[in-house]
Amino acid sequence: MRRLDTLSALVGPAVVIVAVGVASTFASRSNELYFLNALVSVAIVVSIYVFVGNSGVLSFGQISFVAVGAFAAGVMSIPLVSKSAVLPELFPLLRDHTVGNVASLLLGAAVGGVFAFVVGLPLMRLSGLAAGIATFAVLEITHNVLREWTRIGPGATTLSLVPETTGAMQATLGALVVVIVAWAYGIARAGRLLRASREDGAAAAGVGVNVHRQRLWAFTLSGALAGFAGGLLVHLLGSITTEQVYLELTFLTLAMLVVGGVASLWGAVVGALVVSGLDSFLTEAERGVDLLVTLELPQGSRLVFLGAIMALVLIMRPSGITGGREFSLPRRRGS
Repeated sequence: MRRLDTLSALVGPAVVIVAVGVASTFASRSNELYFLNALVSVAIVVSIYVFVGNSGVLSFGQISFVAVGAFAAGVMSIPLVSKSAVLPELFPLLRDHTVGNVASLLLGAAVGGVFAFVVGLPLMRLSGLAAGIATFAVLEITHNVLREWTRIGPGATTLSLVPETTGAMQATLGALVVVIVAWAYGIARAGRLLRASREDGAAAAGVGVNVHRQRLWAFTLSGALAGFAGGLLVHLLGSITTEQVYLELTFLTLAMLVVGGVASLWGAVVGALVVSGLDSFLTEAERGVDLLVTLELPQGSRLVFLGAIMALVLIMRPSGITGGREFSLPRRRGS
């Protein structure tokens, strides 16, 4: 029965992701983007859950790894014919080489993982407010480097001409890959040790758990998955700016994790899909939508609504929609 519960924790999220991917193929072209964006959001939020959910340490810096992954995958997948014209100041190694779609996603994961490992070496000794401030500093530094250093990207302008390869199949498979890796880590010894330190760090250290090491491995894995998700994002949009992978995305993805439930993989998936769907509706409502009456919200009101919903969830149900529990199949009475 325990093995069945462990497997169902993966099956539930996987079935939902596949259902969303299949639904996207029946949607109109304008609505398909919302479905695909929801699947990419799942990949991003689950990557954040791998560290935040298992360690209990709040990090505002995980979008940094999404950003470096997106720009690495985007810059290196632009066709050579166009790259030297649109990005003439790149380092020769970046300007004179290009890679394919899958290779760019793997590159994004590698860059995100290495970056997370480097910054995590000192930062993973911190907890509480200090960790939150330090990881936010990483986000600020990453944003400014990407915005100002034109030797590695477009700087403050838009990175364009990226092949739009994240369709229904790639978005679905990409989200599944991230969820499977997160699930496998959660049931592995490393995941169990990290959750033990989350519940009682002093007790875990007292029985021989190296808390710094376990946090560092989770932070690195989270960074790699976030970089991979960043590659999915840039190949979905076809273009990206540094502002798109900065404060708004940080707030939105943390809202998804909080609303769904920080402490579970199921919560990360549910929160990403629910908040992504609500965000898509509010985005359309800012342009005007016809329900029984025409609904047109003031510009910028979607973030106000999402912030209010996150605050309400924290007050009324701090453990999120899922209560912090994993998906499980219903059992027969007496079993």
